[in-house]
Amino acid sequence: MTTDARRARRPYPHAERQDVVQELHGVRVPDPYRWLENADSAETRRWSAEQEALYAAERAALPGLERWEAEVSALGAGDRVRSPKVRGGRVFWLRQETGQEHPVLVVAEAGAGAGASRGSASARVLLDPHALDPSGRTVLDAWEPSVEGDLLACQVSLDGTEDSTLRVIDVATGEIVDGPLDRVRKSSVGWLPGGGAFYYVRRLDPRLNPGEERYHRRVCLHRVGTPADADTVVFGEGRDKTQFYSVSVTEDGRWLGITATLGTGRGTDVYLADLSAAPLDRPLLRPVQEGMGAATRLHAVPGTGPADRVWLRTDRNAARGRVVACRPDELHRGPDAWHEVVPERPDAVLTHLVVLSGPELKNPLGLAAWTRDTVAEVTLHDLVEGREVATVPLPGTGAVGDFSAVGSGGHEAWFAYTDFVTPVRVLHFDARTRRLTRWERDARTAGDPGDPGGPVGPATGGPANGRPATGGAMTRQVAFPSRDGTTVRMFVISPDGRPDRPRPALLTGYGGFGRTMSPRYRAQVLAWVRAGGVFAWAGLRGGGEEGEAWHRAGSGAHKQNTFDDFAAAADRLVEAGWTEPGRIAIMGGSNGGLLVGAALTQEPGKYAAVVCSSPLLDMVRYERSGLGPSWTPEYGSAQDPARFPLLFGYSPYHRVTPGAAYPAVLLTAADGDTRTDPLHARKMCAALQHATSGTGPILLRLEHGVGHGDRSASRAAALQAECLAFLASHVGLPAPGSAAGPPPR
Repeated sequence: MTTDARRARRPYPHAERQDVVQELHGVRVPDPYRWLENADSAETRRWSAEQEALYAAERAALPGLERWEAEVSALGAGDRVRSPKVRGGRVFWLRQETGQEHPVLVVAEAGAGAGASRGSASARVLLDPHALDPSGRTVLDAWEPSVEGDLLACQVSLDGTEDSTLRVIDVATGEIVDGPLDRVRKSSVGWLPGGGAFYYVRRLDPRLNPGEERYHRRVCLHRVGTPADADTVVFGEGRDKTQFYSVSVTEDGRWLGITATLGTGRGTDVYLADLSAAPLDRPLLRPVQEGMGAATRLHAVPGTGPADRVWLRTDRNAARGRVVACRPDELHRGPDAWHEVVPERPDAVLTHLVVLSGPELKNPLGLAAWTRDTVAEVTLHDLVEGREVATVPLPGTGAVGDFSAVGSGGHEAWFAYTDFVTPVRVLHFDARTRRLTRWERDARTAGDPGDPGGPVGPATGGPANGRPATGGAMTRQVAFPSRDGTTVRMFVISPDGRPDRPRPALLTGYGGFGRTMSPRYRAQVLAWVRAGGVFAWAGLRGGGEEGEAWHRAGSGAHKQNTFDDFAAAADRLVEAGWTEPGRIAIMGGSNGGLLVGAALTQEPGKYAAVVCSSPLLDMVRYERSGLGPSWTPEYGSAQDPARFPLLFGYSPYHRVTPGAAYPAVLLTAADGDTRTDPLHARKMCAALQHATSGTGPILLRLEHGVGHGDRSASRAAALQAECLAFLASHVGLPAPGSAAGPPPR
């Protein structure tokens, strides 16, 4: 069935265009679909139900959808584990076996003489979200074992809201011994020795600030077994409502660290308290860093006395990051007391640090991760002598993360590795032997005990372009100039690693909040490539690919650079022969949804199809919903006369032009999303359906019972498959296993 025939049979639901105009700073801002902001009104419910019916009909006609879903499911299957946390002789980690909808939290005894890297006893399930809720709508958001490993604080939420409740579990019995503590959202937890109390972050009672229920966070002290309302607030009074906090406590219980950020701003205020100098509910917090606009993280190790060293990872006076050392009793002096031990690199960005300080080691060592040209590197540093002692060879050209170490400092560390064709695997590093191996629990689960790197040694150079990859895909990194001449990089994943002929291309990016688009395994990437397409993964300004300066060059007043970089990436794919006009699809989510929304409204003729997921699209009113107020450090505020013209100028919802030939667009949203409210997708859908003269459909997929982030494996596969099938049908890519595909539409 042709697109024209489908459109003729399935008219768009009626959406009244109201004469709503808001004047801001002397500018008239039309908002004809403001009524769609109210999800509970009868008219919005009617319109949404009709949109769901329209999408269901279109979905049923998508060519090869079942084959796409089978391919995505197969590529996403397999047993997976995540980096462990070792506490008090117990090893805790997340494991997801084939067929499981969510990861489960398991625990094993480390075993006498076995070392923390392996568990001699069989693992047992401590918490299974599916057992709590067979519907799959309960998610384990965060968890933290106590110092001794006998208690565990876990946070779960329902229906994708990320509004967690915290409970404490007895690890030996699995019984709940405390909680629930409500008004928690993926809070860090700082346990005190003995397991009798912990620090955490909780929102104030929503009745105190009507309409601002998701803000007004406080750092609190909770004593296990007492009501949450008896918790003592120790930090946060009088600070901005959008502040986010994190907490940490050294294993000996001596030092409490708190970081504070204004919304999603990059700058952190850092505070430290000696808990031996005052009551636990009235810690004497002293500033380590305040108002500097720099991102700084504290890395303390257990047993730190006032004269011992702690380490800070910071981008103050080092936009690409460095590590400095200081005595705890001098931290209040700020940068004047810092001593640099790992200098900034001109060619790489520091992304992770874990401190190893076990008695087996001569000096504390720092295992540091970097990205160079968006590709991960790992190095080992003597944190006393201030020198690099080794490099750690990685399995390939990829990304690392999820660093952890033994709670007592120890000599062992774990981190995750992945690339475009390698699912996440956990690697184990032993600082005594300086050897990197596949973590035993991961290798046992995966049936592969392979040693990815062996002993550490000299650096071996940069990424290997064109490296053969499993699964019928090869990766190549390319560089190209953006519209102002700035060099931008992207990864191109294709069947044979070269532009042998123009193929259907799918381009994605993010370009925001300092987030790096590093190589990582995604089932939809391989599914697209194995079907014969080209997948491009662009690292745009606004991200963290080249450090904080790169982030700032694509945020705030410079946000248009992000969109220009993305457009230049599409141009490069055509110029280099990877694809051709009419065969480029684009996809993005969250801030990436804003990206593709801007792309389709600024140059609608450049793209054949668009998937815009969980997006921000009304940039004049984004601060009024979801976590919008937290994002003004990234975008600016429409209430600011200087920033308003920029936001209004690129706001995708306001750039929709009647009569323009827009490409086929699928907007996806979830009713449990507490970050980017589905109102953005609703308003944009109505605007595009009214305006377009193009032949491609404008559709809205609204999902129920999930939110912005994690969802069950089957629901994730279904969403990815539907997006790929929609895009493929408009760029002429046959479904996996098809002998031939439909022509571009």
